[in-house]
Amino acid sequence: RAGAALALAGSGTNGPVRSDRGYAYLHLEDKEVPWSVHVFRMNRRHPELAVGTTLGGSNRLGMATVSEQLKAVAPHLGKPLAAINGDFYVDEPELSGDPRDLQIHEGELISAPNGNSCFWVDPSGAFHLTNVVSRLRVVWPDGSELPVGLNQLREKNAAVLYTRVTGEVAPTEGGAELVLEAADAATAGSWLPLRPGQRLNARVREIRRTGHTALAADRLVLSLGPALNAPVREGSVIQVLTETSPDLTGVQTALGGGPTLIRDGKAREWSGFQLRHPRSAIGWNKDHLFLVQVDGRQAGLSVGMTLQEFADYLLKLGCDEAMNLDGGGSATLWVYGQVMSSPSEGQERPGANALVVYQRRPGATPVAH
Repeated sequence: RAGAALALAGSGTNGPVRSDRGYAYLHLEDKEVPWSVHVFRMNRRHPELAVGTTLGGSNRLGMATVSEQLKAVAPHLGKPLAAINGDFYVDEPELSGDPRDLQIHEGELISAPNGNSCFWVDPSGAFHLTNVVSRLRVVWPDGSELPVGLNQLREKNAAVLYTRVTGEVAPTEGGAELVLEAADAATAGSWLPLRPGQRLNARVREIRRTGHTALAADRLVLSLGPALNAPVREGSVIQVLTETSPDLTGVQTALGGGPTLIRDGKAREWSGFQLRHPRSAIGWNKDHLFLVQVDGRQAGLSVGMTLQEFADYLLKLGCDEAMNLDGGGSATLWVYGQVMSSPSEGQERPGANALVVYQRRPGATPVAH
């Protein structure tokens, strides 16, 4: 099905096709508009192929191009075959490379969901596209609860949990900061890194009020804005809950984005005037995963697409589900060691994360999709 749909999507194609290996790259062109579209297609049933995410700062938050992010991929994950730029992000001096929405990287909860569309892979390997809502919170000794954010800039009336992925210190000033350690010595070696769906017992090791508390791999820092009070003292035990809706317990890979472009085989519809821009998306059907990027803002090459045009195009490619990713100058598709797309700014723009297709090492446990 997908192969036939690809032939319908553009007036010309070029690039290597490696379907025998479970994957293929195609460059699709429509010279009349003009459009230049780059597609990486993965066989979901191929036992050696898997999907993961990267971070802009290697193993921490940060900003880097897709090419730079792939240089830092851990060898045990396998060989990167293709990658596309990821979620929208916040890039502030106090905290660089904070994804706007959910990210789960190798099972670690990096960024909390913000209610937007998210792509995630459940423990059985099935793909999902849903809005995910954060239910991250702490439970004080008196039973009261406080919602918390994760690894993000903290407002004066809010609370945020920080892990080592943020950097060396929490990017905060003012208020109170609770340094949290495992309440049970027996679980001290396994309570972190933070994962979705956990209920952790944490002891308040220290309460600081100077900001910029040091972060460590075996501790959390709970930062409370000046408008909040903490009904605890040093030595108190609180609970940290990393719940979400839907439940993401056991999920190893997740990435936010949006909006949803295709759901249950139907393209979403937009009304009113729309602008054409470079676009990036992830899509799939029961057989294949697609990483799709359309060049834009280059009159002689490709003018880009509206969201409606992009959704309709992805439907023709064979996608039953599809989610938009960050676009514009960020839109990048990397395949076989090089950038295949034509970035609108003439070079890659740094981003906070990326979605990657890996070729797993021989002998690695197969993952069903």
